[in-house]
Amino acid sequence: MAQTYLTTEELSQLIKYDARTIREQLKDRVLLEGVHYIRPFGGRKILYMWEAIQRDISKTFTHSSIPMANGGYARG
Repeated sequence: MAQTYLTTEELSQLIKYDARTIREQLKDRVLLEGVHYIRPFGGRKILYMWEAIQRDISKTFTHSSIPMANGGYARG
């Protein structure tokens, strides 16, 4: 299955969040490296995986659940 990779600016247009909000707040808090975004060739550039973000955008995250890299949640 082919993935659709987006830059921060392209993602911000699709989900109606400011690009700065994505970079500073969503990345590493809600969006997980390897699940929702990658750093191609080990570089600094970030590409977001649209299908994974679409799948998870409507999921409810609570403070009692911690998203895991495999897509599950740790509850505690």
